[in-house]
Amino acid sequence: MNMRPDPAEMEVPAPEQPRSLAETGLTNVMLRDILLKTMFRKSVETTREISAAICLTTGLTQQLIDQAREAGLMQATGTMHAGSSGEMGFQLTEQGKARAIDALSQSEYYGPMPVPLDRYKQQVKAQSVRNISITRQRLVQSMGHLILPKGLLDQLGPAVGSGRSVLLYGPPGNGKSSIAEGIRAALGDNIWIPHAIEYAGQVITLYDPIVHTRIELPQDMTGLRKVNHRVDQRYLLCQRPTVMTGGELSLDMLDLNYNSVARTYQASLQLKSSGGVFIVDDLGRQAEPPQKIINRWIVPMEMGYDILALQSGEKFEVPFDTLVVFSTNFHPNKIFDVAALRRIFFKVLIDGPTQAEFLKIFAMVAKKKKFELDEASLLHLLKSKYPEIDNVYANFHGIFLIDQMIAACNFEGLPYRMTPELVDRAWANLFVDEKEIIH
Repeated sequence: MNMRPDPAEMEVPAPEQPRSLAETGLTNVMLRDILLKTMFRKSVETTREISAAICLTTGLTQQLIDQAREAGLMQATGTMHAGSSGEMGFQLTEQGKARAIDALSQSEYYGPMPVPLDRYKQQVKAQSVRNISITRQRLVQSMGHLILPKGLLDQLGPAVGSGRSVLLYGPPGNGKSSIAEGIRAALGDNIWIPHAIEYAGQVITLYDPIVHTRIELPQDMTGLRKVNHRVDQRYLLCQRPTVMTGGELSLDMLDLNYNSVARTYQASLQLKSSGGVFIVDDLGRQAEPPQKIINRWIVPMEMGYDILALQSGEKFEVPFDTLVVFSTNFHPNKIFDVAALRRIFFKVLIDGPTQAEFLKIFAMVAKKKKFELDEASLLHLLKSKYPEIDNVYANFHGIFLIDQMIAACNFEGLPYRMTPELVDRAWANLFVDEKEIIH
């Protein structure tokens, strides 16, 4: 999804494009091998096509081509490409193909040149999630569609603004997941994400279109055309990322993912979330116990870096610049020890709505779905049904009950209008009878 950015939101400093091959921070061997692998796999021929594929300027790309030609790895095709402004075409020699195949046997990675880890760390620091100033107005705008308990923003505001970990807890169905999404929306601005990073000669793919929403730099804004040409093309402008996991989260997702067939690395979920939000939803539903999951986060949350390992066993540090939001239906004291709770900086109770808040949600949902309410039916719901569950309301009740009544109306061919009979039918699906099933 490509979006047009607001100029006011482009304040994060852009990484400057390298002016020489040395300034890429990569060895000549890596530059050459990725060039050869990319030409072999993508069948690109002209300088412009190759430049776009490896994400270097045409000037630096031409330098690489010239070096490869001098080494007997490439040659000119002797033909001009009409569709490429009359550019000369290039192709791999047999020696070049052999070198490309050998390089692919060591790593299948090809395409955009990676950014050295040390350079990436500098960019992460420049665009840190902790640099964002979150105001009350900004938080209200991002959660304006939610009916929030009184005083909740007073707790959430400092938590989000600090860029520290947050634990949202409380009974199920009261909007913890929606609030977590609202926190991400409040971050607002855009950051620069590299296609890949390099450490110890190994390439780690970082950009993930599922996690990162790319922003296309507009070409019709004054000065931005020139800015775009000064930006390191190995980076993409993206919205601050959101990684959201639930019961499927396992600890190995927080480590590098190594593909033994392609001999390539993919960044961990934590690394992909750098500069953004990592939401752990339904904490306590994972195969790993909550205490073990929290223990894995202790060093990153306290020290600001994570420790990853290559297949060789070599360990190295990567930046950890992520607002972590844990969401659970369990009471924190039942799933964490005191030491773990101390390391989660903010704990925010998301409780169920009051009757007045529930009615406000119910009316809002009914209006949106064009479902006509009825005073007698509402009284039946409040006076006859909710006493059965000790008048405990939940945010999800409104949409659940109305969707159930709409489904019954569609089946019976009735107008979308609330009745006591429809309330009874909807309520019957809200809970399961506790009686024993005889086999």
